[in-house]
Amino acid sequence: MNNLNDPPNWNIRPNSRADGGDGSRWNYALLVPMLGLAAFRWIWSRESQKEIEREREACRQRTAAFQRDLEAKYHTVISENRRAVAHLSLELEKEQNRTTSYREALISQGRKLVEEKKLLEQERAQVLQERRQVQPLRSAYLSCLGQEDDWQRRAGLLLKDVEGALSERQSIYCSLLLPRGRRLEIEKNLLVRASTDPVAADLEMAAGLTDIFKHDTYCGDVWNTNKRQNGRLMWLYLKYWELTVKLKKFERVEKAILEK
Repeated sequence: MNNLNDPPNWNIRPNSRADGGDGSRWNYALLVPMLGLAAFRWIWSRESQKEIEREREACRQRTAAFQRDLEAKYHTVISENRRAVAHLSLELEKEQNRTTSYREALISQGRKLVEEKKLLEQERAQVLQERRQVQPLRSAYLSCLGQEDDWQRRAGLLLKDVEGALSERQSIYCSLLLPRGRRLEIEKNLLVRASTDPVAADLEMAAGLTDIFKHDTYCGDVWNTNKRQNGRLMWLYLKYWELTVKLKKFERVEKAILEK
């Protein structure tokens, strides 16, 4: 076996010595280890290459898995961020709508308060105007009311005297011992006063006294000593005259105001 690239002494030449076969045997003896070494190196290189390819494939698979995991996490984070942004956008829109509603409500309330203030000012001005108009009438009313106090005082005294006289007259009427002439005298005096007293004339007391003298025949128990338990019609007339005094007072005040 010859190698043209090697020096002459390195080539294997089977027939280098024509006189003997020792050189050929040594050449073949060196050839076997060299072939074994070359085969080992070839096998080792091939196995190493396979191992490198396996490691490279495993590294590629780990890198691809890691990349897929990163992409999945990236998409998950992006989705969560998008959901969070959407939720925050919705909440922000709600808050903006709520703020707008509050602002509109406050504006409406402010306008309403302004209108109510205007109405109150108008009512106040109207009340003040009415008060200024009523003030003279009030002064006139108080003046007339003071003037009528004297008439009411005299009417009260008249009613008190008439009540006492009627109570005495009814007691005599119900008594079996007291003289009838005294009762007639009391009745006569009452009718005379009703005809001559201006207050009694205003109350038209004469007609009522006549009705009492004719029809009030009620008497209490035989042993009764309380004069207020005798008579019925007389008490009705006395209450009627008392109410008439109050009514006449205000009627006279009203008439005096209207005449001014």
